[in-house]
Amino acid sequence: MATAPANNLPLFYNGLQPLSSTEHATWKARNIDTAPWLVSQHAIPVTIDEFAAAQRFFPIVFTQGKDAVPIALMGMNEGINTFVDETGKLIDNVYVPAWVRRYPFMLARLRPDSDELSLCFDPTAEAIGPFEDGQPLFEDGKPSAATNAILEFCRQFEEAGQRTTAFMKELFELNILIDGEVSIQPEGSEQPFVYRGFQMVSEEKLRDLRGDQLRKMARSGMLPLLYAHLFSLQVMREIFGRQVQQGKGPRLGQPAPAVIEA
Repeated sequence: MATAPANNLPLFYNGLQPLSSTEHATWKARNIDTAPWLVSQHAIPVTIDEFAAAQRFFPIVFTQGKDAVPIALMGMNEGINTFVDETGKLIDNVYVPAWVRRYPFMLARLRPDSDELSLCFDPTAEAIGPFEDGQPLFEDGKPSAATNAILEFCRQFEEAGQRTTAFMKELFELNILIDGEVSIQPEGSEQPFVYRGFQMVSEEKLRDLRGDQLRKMARSGMLPLLYAHLFSLQVMREIFGRQVQQGKGPRLGQPAPAVIEA
């Protein structure tokens, strides 16, 4: 889930360019306080390594289809992120998904006939460039400590992505995913807002699994992940409340159903 061909760029990325010790010898990376590209993103992919931390702040659900992935909902409606202001600055002390922290870097395959991954970056990002300030990406023609740290983070992200892919494969084999639906009826609204367009674990199907299956899931660490997902669903109403409080919709008195499109 962490790599993508050039014609199918991942979320946030407008392009991918390999980081080069010759072409980018004097470039630096700098910290940025805002992420404008995050303002309109309500759903962010997460790995299973993040479930324990993310479930305290966001509902964790699964996208639809055979290539489903776990996502954290930062808003209940498409285009709405309740955790950043209009400039993309975080407005709360909240867990930031690794997918967000990795940007603008990522490991990617430069050739379809090779499994080798290279450190690449989004050339449109404002966090990397020929700046006077910031952390050097290369020193004496070699990757700097900052670049090595970035590379290690991206490697760990790739490994977490592989574990997540294996988790999703096992989840489908168990056949315990169902089409999700959440109905929220706030005070003052004649009809509830109904959210669909995602998958979730069926508690009934989970309870009906054989004892040997449950023991295997408990030993592998899968069972706690499923409960982290189920517990996180309670946060949906909190996210809905944040939207209403922030005036980001849906508006009370407008009973038309809303749909999560992730």
